[in-house]
Amino acid sequence: MSIEEEKTASGGRYYTVVEGHEAEMTYSRASDRLIIIDHTGVPDALRGKGVGKVLAEHAVDEARKGGWKIIPLCPFFKALSVRHHDEWHDVIN
Repeated sequence: MSIEEEKTASGGRYYTVVEGHEAEMTYSRASDRLIIIDHTGVPDALRGKGVGKVLAEHAVDEARKGGWKIIPLCPFFKALSVRHHDEWHDVIN
C-alpha cells in the first residue's frame, strides 16, 4: 500500500487510495518537533482491511525519521497507540 503526503501551511495529511477509495490521516503541526494527529478517515468500503493501521504506522515512522513527537487527538489513533502499540511510546507525547 503506497502512502502519500500532502503538506499545508499548518499541517497536512497522509493518504492512500485502495480499491478506488481514498483513506486519510490528517495532522496539524504544533511546532517543528510536534504534530497533532487529529483525524483518520477510512471509507466503509475499506473498513476491516487494516488501512487505518497502515496510515498510523506510517505517521509513527515519519515521526521517528523526523525526530518529532505526536499528540494523538484522533480517537482511532489514540486507541491504537494506547491499547495495541507500546512500541510507539517513544514518539507519542
